Amino acid sequence: MTTTALALSYQENWWQILTSAFMRNALLGGTIVALAAGLIGYFVVVRNTAFAAHALAHIGLPGATGAVLLGLPVALGLGAFCIGGALVIGALGRRAADREVATGTVLAMATGLGLLFNSLATRNSSTMTNVLFGNLLAITGEQIVSFAVLLGVLSAGIGVIYRPLLFASVNAQVADAKGVPVRGLSVVFMVLLGLTVTMAVQAVGTLLLFALVVTPAAAAIMLTARPAAAIALSTAINLVAVWVGLALSAMFNAPPSFVIVTIACGVWAAVWTVERVLRSSADRVLVT
Repeated sequence: MTTTALALSYQENWWQILTSAFMRNALLGGTIVALAAGLIGYFVVVRNTAFAAHALAHIGLPGATGAVLLGLPVALGLGAFCIGGALVIGALGRRAADREVATGTVLAMATGLGLLFNSLATRNSSTMTNVLFGNLLAITGEQIVSFAVLLGVLSAGIGVIYRPLLFASVNAQVADAKGVPVRGLSVVFMVLLGLTVTMAVQAVGTLLLFALVVTPAAAAIMLTARPAAAIALSTAINLVAVWVGLALSAMFNAPPSFVIVTIACGVWAAVWTVERVLRSSADRVLVT
């Protein structure tokens, strides 16, 4: 008990820790991931693909462990499985019900492969831990460069398909009737989501992915109905969570991912509570 209390105590040299090289890498990498998650998170919530986002992170797990077995970079295997899974889900899941079935099926197959690959090599344990929980403090300069490239691809992709994607996300049936390529947009969107998941998993891990991709976007949508404003607000919440989370982790020797998740979820909980209180007050006014 005493050891735990001391481990989470205030660190007087937190500024030196915060300005160290590995913290600068964590700040740069976390910022890029926050921008990417904020950019795509709005569409994840509006298109009801939160389960797919969560599943893609788990689908990437056997890719990471398989890459270790083959002596390849972990990020390469992670990205290959995330994007491959995204292509399958996007191609098979045009409607919401079909997408759920396709996602569950791909997830089950990927989980089986992950168990197989994990049983073949004992050194996969550290890889699985990093993929599940993330390791923001271990981000390297090479990863930052790859993150920046992926962010550029994501930004360009969203910029090109923004209007038809928004139309298809809000009302897919009407968009299809108007000639919008709904299935093609679904595939492209899932690939972009796969790129985002590949980055976010390396920062916060599979189990904490929702904190950056889904939770801030859900809070932003409760605050504004305008898509562009919601995307900007979601991105701002992500950035605050990453920056403040890293600072607090340095001050109190806490895991950065835990602090980042706590901040993001705290913002969502506060917005949700205020929104419910205001709605309840409005309902009482209408009744009277």
